[in-house]
Amino acid sequence: MVNWVHVAKEHLVHRLAKMAGLRRCTVGVDNAGTVMSVWAPKDKLPATADAAEATKKEARREAGRLSVVLIHGFAGDGIFTWVLQVGALAKHYDVYVPDLLFFGGSTSGDARRTPAFQAECVAAALRRLGVERCAAVGFSYGGFVAFGMAEVVCTGCSLPSMPRSTGEAMLRRLGAASFAELLLPDDAAGLRSLFAAGAYRKWSRWFPDFVLKDYLKLMIFNRKERAELLEGIVVSDKDAAAAPSFQQDILLLWGENDIVFTMELASKLKDWARRRPCEASARRGTW
Repeated sequence: MVNWVHVAKEHLVHRLAKMAGLRRCTVGVDNAGTVMSVWAPKDKLPATADAAEATKKEARREAGRLSVVLIHGFAGDGIFTWVLQVGALAKHYDVYVPDLLFFGGSTSGDARRTPAFQAECVAAALRRLGVERCAAVGFSYGGFVAFGMAEVVCTGCSLPSMPRSTGEAMLRRLGAASFAELLLPDDAAGLRSLFAAGAYRKWSRWFPDFVLKDYLKLMIFNRKERAELLEGIVVSDKDAAAAPSFQQDILLLWGENDIVFTMELASKLKDWARRRPCEASARRGTW
């Protein structure tokens, strides 16, 4: 039976990414079998080790063109999340769109499930593709990973985590028993509820069940590992209170009607990061 979401992904999403000049590649990053799948500019993909070194040298010379890394959230993989942005951004930047571990084509035999480890793997893959410096843009869970990338290059920085009390309050507000129940639905009704919670305009109500079921089959896999990833972002309130010391500038872009990550959380995160130049902006809606 045809999976219509797979058809859309292969013949629309991937085609739009290729029209923007991106190509998909896989990059091994360690000896534990960790492999990262990344959509990268086609002219930046090295064919050999010698070409990789040449690419690094070329990247140093092309300091005027910024590399932008788009990091996805929990509802989809990299290119499925960011395809509507890559076309415009690729006109001005070198755009890289990784799949985080256990999403898309990325996987690992390592037992670590923290945003910090995700960040290490993304950073390692980018280095192997010749990227020395970049602007990291993280959406939802990808925001934790983006902060983690700053931590990778900034010794002594503290990575933002979700305090346990905040996570419990969020679950009560959304009527879910756990983040796995909310973010890893196993039926069309659960996926529709997830999309409704994450979107300002409730467009998901118009999706027929067969489309949602196709999405579940194609996109929601590695459930055990993803549930462990969700556990990795929640820490005790005491551990979450550590003060940051980032050297990078930070921009927070928030949806003022977001019922998952509320404006109250945005304000707390801004206060947490206040030691560095931090600009916050609220926009109506979320997706």
